[in-house]
Amino acid sequence: MKKKTGLVFFPAFDYAISPTHPEREERLLYTQDQVFEEGLLDFDNIKEFKPGVATAEDIQRVHFCVPGIDEIVHASHLIAVGGCITAADKVMTKEVDNAFALVRPCGHHSFRVVHGSRGFCTLNMEAIMVEYIRHKYGVKKIAIVDTDCHHGDGSQDIFWHDPNTLFISMHQDGRTLYPGSGFADELGGPNAFGTTINLPMPPDTCEEGFLYVLDEIVMPILEEFKPDLIINSAGQDNHYSDPITNMKFTAHGYAVLNQRLAPDLAVLEGGYSIETALPYINTGIILAMAGMDFSHIREPDYDAESQKQPANITAYLEKLKDATFHHWNNRHTLREQVYPEQEFHKRSMDVYYDTDGIRETINETVRSCPDCGGTVVIDSRCDDTHNHILAVQIPRYACVPCRSYGEEVFNKTEIGRAVGTYTQAFLQDKDKDRYLSK
Repeated sequence: MKKKTGLVFFPAFDYAISPTHPEREERLLYTQDQVFEEGLLDFDNIKEFKPGVATAEDIQRVHFCVPGIDEIVHASHLIAVGGCITAADKVMTKEVDNAFALVRPCGHHSFRVVHGSRGFCTLNMEAIMVEYIRHKYGVKKIAIVDTDCHHGDGSQDIFWHDPNTLFISMHQDGRTLYPGSGFADELGGPNAFGTTINLPMPPDTCEEGFLYVLDEIVMPILEEFKPDLIINSAGQDNHYSDPITNMKFTAHGYAVLNQRLAPDLAVLEGGYSIETALPYINTGIILAMAGMDFSHIREPDYDAESQKQPANITAYLEKLKDATFHHWNNRHTLREQVYPEQEFHKRSMDVYYDTDGIRETINETVRSCPDCGGTVVIDSRCDDTHNHILAVQIPRYACVPCRSYGEEVFNKTEIGRAVGTYTQAFLQDKDKDRYLSK
């Protein structure tokens, strides 16, 4: 059945990390040409919209930008995020049934705290869009299915403590690809345990393997979670021709995936085979979202023989299914083993900003809470920039004790120049939609 599908294009022709970098100006040029050549915009049920521009308030519902937004965010980031927000508005107001934001630069490697760019990403577009939708339209349960070849470590970090967001990442095994994370035992924080699901797949996984993981793992879990909205982080670097990854997915497979997943919103993430993959993948995704025939979508060099699934990969994915459902079906029992009963839980991370060459050390504390996602307190230090900040996040749907704890921590934090003191402190209050800094 045909659907009304919105498209938002923002190729960011004024933005590139470097002239020869994979994330450069012409990355979406061939896709845009293909869409016009195929005449997709001539169909009554496919409509193009112009992107808006994200505001500081949009960004501050998700990120703590250090030292501030103006110092690390390019105008292209604001328009890319604004394009996602435009797509969300068109879907939420029912002007279209679904929408695809074909924008760059990408965003799913951006953590809550942002000191610069990493993995080509600065602002997490999907996370900002999620919080915008919740703030403006009151949608609570949301699922993000990340199909980028690289683990969506930034999205995982942002929603680690959010019991109302199901984050599923399908990606190449982190032992073989950046960012080296996204393993099956990474399951979420103490108040949201089980709502993070990682599906690491071996290099050379073919179309058969991807669709097996979708049909046998992703779709049953989505059916049980029952989200009000499904978002696809539509990275396209799983394609067999991508220059920086090692997978064997196809353009036709991406179309089938989106037909079966039926996302309300899709957002372009990675994908760096700009001539031989992206135009075909994006055309297939658009047709699938619009409920139109995509059977003709094939790359000129497509080889059916190369898509035969090796037996060892099939066996691995069957074991991955068993492990995933063991975690999912026993998440309440496993939570007690991973997070013993105590008032606070801590975790530490070292984060490397490969694009900007910055090293960050994070020490995070979350309040255990049966009633909400728990207030999170983040101590973040970058020796490279001499920034040492404290960030307090009061969650959406916060209970009274979590709110009181977060406000108390922020109010007591002192800013100074002495060794060991903080250079900045931030309070992010999702329910009251306020952002304070000192």
